[in-house]
Amino acid sequence: MQHAETVTFGGSDLNRAAELRGDEAAIAIHLAAPESRTIALWRGKPLCHGETKEHLVHLPLDHALFDGIHVPPVLLGLNEAGHALFARDVSAFKPDNLDAATLGQFFDASIQTHPSLPGDHAFCELRGVMARLTARDAELAATAKAIYGWHRSHRFCAACGQESRMVQSGWQRDCPACNTSHFPRTDPVVIMLITHGNRVLMGRSPGWPEGMYSLLAGFVEPGETLEAAVRREVFEEAGIRVGPVSYLASQPWPYPSSLMFGCAGVALNDDITIDKNEIEDAIWVSREEMMQAFAGAHPVLKPARKGAIAHFILRNWLADRLD
Repeated sequence: MQHAETVTFGGSDLNRAAELRGDEAAIAIHLAAPESRTIALWRGKPLCHGETKEHLVHLPLDHALFDGIHVPPVLLGLNEAGHALFARDVSAFKPDNLDAATLGQFFDASIQTHPSLPGDHAFCELRGVMARLTARDAELAATAKAIYGWHRSHRFCAACGQESRMVQSGWQRDCPACNTSHFPRTDPVVIMLITHGNRVLMGRSPGWPEGMYSLLAGFVEPGETLEAAVRREVFEEAGIRVGPVSYLASQPWPYPSSLMFGCAGVALNDDITIDKNEIEDAIWVSREEMMQAFAGAHPVLKPARKGAIAHFILRNWLADRLD
């Protein structure tokens, strides 16, 4: 697929410096170096600034924001000058006037500020800013969100139940009781552009914003190829049989730990049978209707959120840039 790696979170050639993760002496030097920088996350929200929060904030490691924070930093990598880039989790901070109800929403539009930071610095929902960040900042934010999300959900050893500890600069957890090592989890997901002539198959899940439709998607099961997962998921959700399947592009998706495999498939029938246990609705959408939706002129249909691989694939489908 043309421009496949320009997808949001698609990467910025970041040097992840994996060889440094277990070198405690080298990490100590980088942690003390004045040139080192860290990004900060509060409950998975990266700290951003700018008029539309289009910039990720890079702070020195001794900034007052981190006073009293005991969660170890995670090494994200090295910049082009060889200076270290870290992430810090400040979720222990309790903002004033916090509305806890907003935190569980599909999209949390609330922002949180900290008294040690300038007024235009705020913790923002990554879904809301992801398409405005640079490729480097998007990769840093997605990596940090995914890795800290894994630490929160995998505190205890799956082998014996003992609380494990963070090692390897955040890229591993070791159990002190049974010596089992655990590594960050990534879940493979297929998301598919299923076409029938001039139309594309779109679906929506319960709880999505009104009018929002996206490409069908689902988790790859153990022992299953990507192609088989595409055919199984589409048939399960919409009753559509799929013929040839091809790979388009991939996207790391830190909500919380998915790797999206974008695929294209040709539908062998067009009579939709929805499984209400899987999705709320599915429809065929013509190119002309999709162009209306992307222009914001469709009376009902709203396309997938900008920055998501579904939006990326559909935009390239409309522009005939899939080959």
